This record gives sequence, C-alpha cells and structure tokens, in this order.
Amino acid sequence: MDWSVVIEYRDYFITGLWITFLLTLVGVSVGSVIGLTLGLMRLSGVFWLRIPAKVYVDIFRGTPLLLQVFFIHLAVIPTIWEDLLGAEIPSAMFSGFVALSLNAGAYIAEIFRGGIQSIDKGQMEAARSLGMSRSQAMRHVILPQAFKRMLPPLGNEFIALLKDSSLVSMIAVHDLTYAAMTTAKNTWVRWTPYITAGMMYFILTYLLSRMVFRLEKRYRTEGEER
Repeated sequence: MDWSVVIEYRDYFITGLWITFLLTLVGVSVGSVIGLTLGLMRLSGVFWLRIPAKVYVDIFRGTPLLLQVFFIHLAVIPTIWEDLLGAEIPSAMFSGFVALSLNAGAYIAEIFRGGIQSIDKGQMEAARSLGMSRSQAMRHVILPQAFKRMLPPLGNEFIALLKDSSLVSMIAVHDLTYAAMTTAKNTWVRWTPYITAGMMYFILTYLLSRMVFRLEKRYRTEGEER
C-alpha cells in the first residue's frame, strides 16, 4: 500500500473531513427543528396538521436517501431557482444540506413523537392544574423530561447521518468520500485512499458516540441526585 498519496492529497482529505462534519452538523440542527415541528404536528388533535406531517415522515422514511439527494439536486432545486426565480442554481453542497436536513427531519420527528408520548399523561394534567397553558406545559415540563429519553436515539441519528452524508459525493460534493474517490482516480492507488477515509469516519463516529455517552451519563446522574 502506498501511503504517500495520502500525504500528497492531504488537502483533499482535510477539506473533505470539514465538509462532512459541516453537512452532518447542519443536517442534524435543521433536521431537529423540522423534526420537533413535525413531531408536535403528529401529536396534534387537529386533522389537517397531523396528516401532512404523517405523509412527510412516511415519504422520507420510505424512500432511499440517495434517491432523495438526486431528486432534490436535479429536480427540485433547479425548478425553484432557475424556472421559478430565474436565479443561478446554488452549488451541489446546498442541495446536500437540504437533502440531509429534510431526511433527518423525518427520523427526528419520530424520535420526538416517541419521547413525548413516553411521558406520563399525568405530567401534562398536573402542569395544566397549576395554571400553565398547553404550550407552557409542553415547553417547561414535558420536553425537558422527554429530552433525556430522546438523547440516545438522537445520538444514533447524528452518527447515522454522518455516515449517510457520504451519499452526497454522488452529486460531486467534496466530502470525505469524494476526496477518497478523487485520490484513487488520480493516482490509481486502490487501497490507501479508502482506508484513510474509513479511518476518518471511524474516528468521527467514535468521538460522537463518546460525547453522547457522556451526555447520557450526566443526565442520568442528575436524575439520580434529584
């Protein structure tokens, strides 16, 4: 194995590592906002709020992420920007941000819904009896308790999205996988570029899993102290 190509193309890998992390961070952050909104809509007693949220979640969970990436990059974004707005089409990285955020939103919505439903109904009734409105009870009583239970699946979603972000390399986003593909294509070295990218993904996922574990431990300890 020729490791010199990794040193020669180190800038590719460093840039790819940063873009991979950025895609994941934006995907989880925006996806959490979408997920919380959809999760609350799914728990709503209002039909016209509950049904669109369910359709959204079913579509994004029931179709491959790679297909969603192609659909958004090659159909949705050009139609909106070029045909409707008459503007220049954004970069492929923007399409990657949109695709990953929308996809993460569907999965995080189910995490929020499950977490909120796991809280005993008596908590809401107790908060309402103290004079809180439904939104105040949700914000100050239900969500803080539900968040502790949602932390493990949210951490898993973060890690899964980091690995799934490699699919945006198919639309030429210069992430870590794209750096490995480019290095292998330019040098005809088969093993070391992909092993290097794999090691970087492993280090990122390991660090994230440790961070989530520490957060879980911290919240568990706080709960026991109370």
